Amino acid sequence: MAYKGASTEHVPKHERHFYATHKAFGRLGMRIFAPAIMDLPHWHGHVEINLLTGADMRYEFDGKAIDVRDGEAVIFWAGIPHQLCSLTPRRPEPASLANLYVPVDGFLSMPHIAPLQVALLGGALVRLPTGAISADQMARWYADYRSAEVDRLEMLKMEINTILRRSLIRGLDFLRHPVATAGAGRALSSSQVQHVVKMVRFVLENLTEPLVNSDVTRITGLHENYALSLFSRTMRVSLKRFIIQMRLIRARAALIESSLPITTVATDAGFASISQFYSHFKASYGLAPNALRQAYVGSVLR
Repeated sequence: MAYKGASTEHVPKHERHFYATHKAFGRLGMRIFAPAIMDLPHWHGHVEINLLTGADMRYEFDGKAIDVRDGEAVIFWAGIPHQLCSLTPRRPEPASLANLYVPVDGFLSMPHIAPLQVALLGGALVRLPTGAISADQMARWYADYRSAEVDRLEMLKMEINTILRRSLIRGLDFLRHPVATAGAGRALSSSQVQHVVKMVRFVLENLTEPLVNSDVTRITGLHENYALSLFSRTMRVSLKRFIIQMRLIRARAALIESSLPITTVATDAGFASISQFYSHFKASYGLAPNALRQAYVGSVLR
């Protein structure tokens, strides 16, 4: 299973209607399948909920190894490169992986889960409480999804929102913490969250372009200073820093999955200069881009 971030070449035909890896946002989708090791990291425009039964698995999530045990449900933003690296069977019957793909804009529009929304877009991977989602629940959702009936799809989304709200009340269990930790503050209204959704979407779909704050905030129709404040309050990171983080994520994926020259990787990720790229990359990942690429190639060849 080798899903690449830049195309749908390796994506089964029946999934391509929602699994649009070249866009920032896809459509609601769901799969239940026999899991397999992925050859490369990939990324796409969803918040992803995974439930593996019958085995333990190890993810590489933005370069970090994360272990998920049999029967645990996890949720993360799939815009961050991730890869299923290993599987350890725990039951006699074959393992099964249920993946639910929620479009980022739909996820950010869900009410009453702002801390979770902020955490996931900030790079967190969260383990949901034991029993929050069962294999039977996933099977029912899959039947609703395959029905393509509007009412059943709406109920599916409402049930997801309710489960996430209950999980938030019980406390978030981070398998990977967000880059910036959310603090206390007055809850945002749905219209305010929607403005942030517009800005996030604009950034993700225009990373290769030279972006300044006014380019991004203009799409909200709000005063630039207010829009920037709104973004920072929601994402707990400045707009400028968020853009850099997203460019680094894209660059790291390109370094691993391609042999493009590093100057091309930097340009394609939207960095204005190679020196700027090296500086930000080493500060975030602890290695120069070429060193990270060689380390990854070396680990694959062993």
